[in-house]
Amino acid sequence: MNSTHFRKRLAFIFSCLIFSGFSLSAAELQPVVAPLVTINTGDNAWLLASSALVLMMTAPGLILFYGGLVRTKNVLSTMMHSLILMALISALWMVFGYSMCFASGNAFVGNPLTHLFLQGVGAKPDADYAPTIPAQTFMLFQMMFAIITPALISGAVAERVKFKGYVVFMLLWVTLIYFPLCHMVWGKGGYFNWASGGKIPVLDFAGGTVVHISSGVSALVFAIMIGKRAGFPREQMVPHNVVLSLVGTGLLWVGWFGFNAGSALNAGSLATSAFAATHFSAAAAALSWAAMEWKLKGKPSVLGAAAGMVAGLATITPASGFVTIPAAFCIGLLAGIVCYTAVTKIKSIFNYDDSLDVFGVHGVGSVVGMLMLGFLANAEVNPAIANTFKANGVVVSLAGGSHQFINQLIGVLFTVALAAAGTFIIVKLVDKVIGLRVDQEDESVGLDLSQHGERAYNE
Repeated sequence: MNSTHFRKRLAFIFSCLIFSGFSLSAAELQPVVAPLVTINTGDNAWLLASSALVLMMTAPGLILFYGGLVRTKNVLSTMMHSLILMALISALWMVFGYSMCFASGNAFVGNPLTHLFLQGVGAKPDADYAPTIPAQTFMLFQMMFAIITPALISGAVAERVKFKGYVVFMLLWVTLIYFPLCHMVWGKGGYFNWASGGKIPVLDFAGGTVVHISSGVSALVFAIMIGKRAGFPREQMVPHNVVLSLVGTGLLWVGWFGFNAGSALNAGSLATSAFAATHFSAAAAALSWAAMEWKLKGKPSVLGAAAGMVAGLATITPASGFVTIPAAFCIGLLAGIVCYTAVTKIKSIFNYDDSLDVFGVHGVGSVVGMLMLGFLANAEVNPAIANTFKANGVVVSLAGGSHQFINQLIGVLFTVALAAAGTFIIVKLVDKVIGLRVDQEDESVGLDLSQHGERAYNE
């Protein structure tokens, strides 16, 4: 073998060794690639924005709306009722609330230990709820609903409830009423969740039962049990600042787009449809409420139009992801008429003191929305209602008709019964152990000073 040939063979062998060495090194250094997580950044951005919008409904929306409707001496205490829940319910949600709502469990409640302190709720999606967003985003979005729901109740007992008793009542109410209802309707409960094969397929897109009927009925029971404000109804108890309430109304309307359109859990066409239904229902209810006032009282009030807007928003909430725009407009028109009647006539007949008309607007409104949805649910708006629910292995359409109206009625009656009975027991318990009603002197001075040692305005 000549030297030239030997050098070529040696170079070839050396090159092979180097190449194999690099190949081995590359194999050794190759990172293990985790399976791709299907996160849609557009969906995630919309749900994060919607979460912020729903939180805005509580503060500053509901805080201003309720704060402007009470007398000057009770402004801060009324605002504090919503403000404290932003912190209180957030802590409860982190510890066991989310788990009770959305973990597996029995038909009525999720296992509170599954996601204790939010363990297992991270960047990966939970395909059972929202496959294109992180589970943590879904958790945040749902937390905002848990915050505003009990805050709605506070309006019924404004100007006379003891703060300490109020806090304990809310902790018990959220745990014993809201969390189970949320699990049954939106979680993995076995009764009302149509999307996961519940026994009774109740359609509730964004909280007719879970949020508005539960809070509205509980507000009525709480208000009756705690008693009327001193001087009611002999003394006029006019809002101290309607301007604040109007600003709050505008913030509620805007925030409600996150509430309803966000409940599509993605940034697709269903979110657009829910957004549109929400807007046109609010507009229609404002018009019908104002028209009722104009006809019966001779003048349409600004506060009446604002109340009509909120009534239209509460009424369309369960139906927003299932009905067409004309149907939503009709729901809004009826909402303004029925809720106006509830606030002015029914309240007067039964002589109860629901301070800020929580039952008449939210409770009555969402009952109307839930029942009308039974007839107006449209599979062209939300195709899932035509092919998702199965009874005995057979696909059953949940589009509007008498069959779905019966399902909706059952859901409404169950919610009313649970909220009323649960609230009655909680009020009795808390009142006996702590006390719920401030004494006569504290009520006369005002809750701002007697409960918090502050004044809203310098005189």
